[in-house]
Amino acid sequence: MDGFSESFSEAYAAPAKLNLMLRVVGRRSDGYHLLQTVFRFIDYGDALRFRVRGDGVIARVNEVAGVPPDSDLCVRAARALQQVSGTPLGADIWLDKRLPLGGGLGGGSSDAATTLLALNQLWKAALNRSQLIDLAVKLGADVPVFVFGDNALAEGIGEQLRAIDLPPAWYVVLCPPVAVSTVAVFTHPDLKRDSQKVTIQGFTDDGVLPSLHSAGNDLQALVVRQYPEVARHLAWLTQFGPSLMTGSGACVFASFGSEKAARQVIAQLPADMQGFVAQGLQRHPLHGLVSQC
Repeated sequence: MDGFSESFSEAYAAPAKLNLMLRVVGRRSDGYHLLQTVFRFIDYGDALRFRVRGDGVIARVNEVAGVPPDSDLCVRAARALQQVSGTPLGADIWLDKRLPLGGGLGGGSSDAATTLLALNQLWKAALNRSQLIDLAVKLGADVPVFVFGDNALAEGIGEQLRAIDLPPAWYVVLCPPVAVSTVAVFTHPDLKRDSQKVTIQGFTDDGVLPSLHSAGNDLQALVVRQYPEVARHLAWLTQFGPSLMTGSGACVFASFGSEKAARQVIAQLPADMQGFVAQGLQRHPLHGLVSQC
């Protein structure tokens, strides 16, 4: 493959996530928000390859627009694993970036989690899932769920995870040409912070689509007011069914019962909009790389 030497690993998937609902149910005294959200993995995302080094150096070796190597969450994840495991090994990291920055699809968090999972295997570090999740919590709020590996109900500040079964679904995901700052959204004075929790039974009994009306995304109203492109993309997609913003935005999505139905919608996408079709996954593709405990 162009750009890779023969000593690079196979590609490791870093799938996107969708927040099928996201509620802000309170705020701690330290400023962290208390959340309730449902994460779903989809079969679209970034990919990473690794080359193990014997000199202990960790480096991302390709250019990624908007992501300087020294601030890349993948590099931080690799260094954290290196320190905890005590390995003398290092790694070259090649990141094939497909997910938009500031899109709410969890791209950077997913990349970091895949780095932990892959290098734990390649370095033979032998950390179990719980140990890797402990590392993931320190890297960012969304990193733990990608290491956890199952679609999940997340509570607390996002660290309390419970695996859930979700019905099969296909998604149309639209990517407005803006990057939304998660920090700016959560620190905005107009953010709704007092939603009531919903029960997981109420969320799943009638499938995914009804939940988009009842549970929603507490960040959406604020982002739509501040980013006209997010509002425009959401309005277009809502023609075809209940639609929602994922995470803190900017991407929006709708759920469909079949690939055919989803592709019929994406085929009508205006020329000045971008998006993709993806299938919901039941588990992270790398779930089997690490032991449970």
